[in-house]
Amino acid sequence: MAASAHLKTLSPSDAQSHTPSPRSKRHRHREARDLSLSTPEVVVSDSAWCCLASRQQTPSCSPSPLEPPVPVVAGDSSAMEASPCSNPPYPSSYSKFNSALNAGLLNPMSPPLHDKTRSSPTLFDMMANEQEYNPRAATFPLPPPSSGQILPPGRATGAGVSSQDRQVLLQERVAEILGCCSPGNLFNDSETGDVRLTLSSKDGFSVSFTVHRHILVAHSRFFAAKLSDRWSKQQRSLPHLVEISDCDDVEVYMETLRLMYCKDLRRRLMKEDVNKVLGILKVSAAILFDAGVLSCLEYLEAAPWAEDEEEKIASLLSQLHLESSGAGEVLKRVSLEVVPSSMEEANGNGPSTGSGEEILVRLLQVVLEGKDEKARREMKGLVSKMLQENSNASHGHGQAGAGDLSKESLYSACHGCLCLLRQHFMRAAASDLFEAAQIARQADNLHWILDILIDRQIADEFLWTWAAEADLAEAHHRVPAIHRFEISRVTARLFVGIGKGQILVSKEARSLLLRTWLEPFYEDFGWMRRACKGLDRHLVEDGLSNTILTLPLAMQQEILLAWFDRYLNSGDDCPNIQRGFEVWWRRAFWRRNGDPGRPPQLRIAAAGENSS
Repeated sequence: MAASAHLKTLSPSDAQSHTPSPRSKRHRHREARDLSLSTPEVVVSDSAWCCLASRQQTPSCSPSPLEPPVPVVAGDSSAMEASPCSNPPYPSSYSKFNSALNAGLLNPMSPPLHDKTRSSPTLFDMMANEQEYNPRAATFPLPPPSSGQILPPGRATGAGVSSQDRQVLLQERVAEILGCCSPGNLFNDSETGDVRLTLSSKDGFSVSFTVHRHILVAHSRFFAAKLSDRWSKQQRSLPHLVEISDCDDVEVYMETLRLMYCKDLRRRLMKEDVNKVLGILKVSAAILFDAGVLSCLEYLEAAPWAEDEEEKIASLLSQLHLESSGAGEVLKRVSLEVVPSSMEEANGNGPSTGSGEEILVRLLQVVLEGKDEKARREMKGLVSKMLQENSNASHGHGQAGAGDLSKESLYSACHGCLCLLRQHFMRAAASDLFEAAQIARQADNLHWILDILIDRQIADEFLWTWAAEADLAEAHHRVPAIHRFEISRVTARLFVGIGKGQILVSKEARSLLLRTWLEPFYEDFGWMRRACKGLDRHLVEDGLSNTILTLPLAMQQEILLAWFDRYLNSGDDCPNIQRGFEVWWRRAFWRRNGDPGRPPQLRIAAAGENSS
């Protein structure tokens, strides 16, 4: 016995108040048996739905045998929601659920059974056997200009979304495109259209709508060749049936064809984002829609881009080869190689932009000579970041980048700052304090360039140069501490670099650095600790300790014993390198005395030395 499907809607309050009355055991058994023979019961609420499985599904109502089945076009949500036996209008959420239920899409694991006795096919049947319900049409394969597919924003492409769910979302968007035509727009006008166009995607989805042959021919050279007058005469019946198969993206193809009906394409594209315009550009190039290509390029040339969109734009334009259409103007935003600078100079179109290194050298010099200290600090951070990115890119490709600074350029700027520092420092040592403030400025510039050299692992030559500045170190005590302490930051940075292994130089260079600059460093340490914002005292002290410990043991003893006496008389105005002192003591006496607690590997090494 066949029974019709029963749909029932319950509000949350009704569902809570509905409680079964006590029944006898025999009566409950009869109800359970009857329930197993009935059709599924669907309960729809505002937040969730549930569907009880049944053994048999039959349509809720079937049309009269005299009435032909109503054709349904894939993607037409209004056709799916209409039913001759429907109840008063339900909320949109219920309509979508009912449409998906009829299409058999809500339970991907158990698709609906196909009943051969049904007089009206479901949307699921029509999509699976579409060729049986549509007359034979002319099929135009449309080769895409490239193998890549550009998806519009909002497309669900995650691995966790099933293909059926994606088709439901695509049907909704397609139905929205077909239903949002403004008054007077002839797109999808079945009364005046003479071509019934079907777009079929590679995954089997298709949609049909009505267009006009004269509009397609006037705007697209592809359609002008396919829909020629000779072809039109061979198609005796109206509307002409045309199918375009293997579309990359049906939604974008529809958007592109709809643009042919717009009078102002640029204004229409202003409502879209860059990803959607890229998709329309790809389709326009494939169907030779010249006005669409030009409008998309004008949009891309004027619209702002996000960083992640630049690569997509450059890649697509290089694939489509649209240089004659104005793609070069778009690519000028991201490439200096579109029009060589030498050609621009020869044509008188403007000065040469110069190489990347020349621009960076100029930026470096402007920062070093800047007058506003706050702006200089900000631009130093910006230029340092740019140089680090260029350096990483160069190392990644195994060669020096065209937009990177060479070692010679950095050392040229470094020596310029050192010469100015020496000049102002000697004037201050001669009691000419008129330009004493320039000492701190040039020392800060030198410290900044030293950071760049250390980051690129090319600071060894600078360490030799700084260690050899004996005249500068000898005049140190004749300059007031308030003007001179900044130069000790350079010495401290070298100590940290050696202590971390960022600067590898010979023993002679390390000992020369300590002989020349350790005493001035001690004198300025208190000022640095109080006046230098952001100074990491412990980092500097560890760097000094490790630098001393890289020297021979006799030199360690001489330096650390002198520090011990100085620290007892200066306190916090002297760096605390107690850790280095303890390491030296253990090296010099504790292990030498043969303490039983010394590490085993040292005893093995000593035994090996005795045996040799």
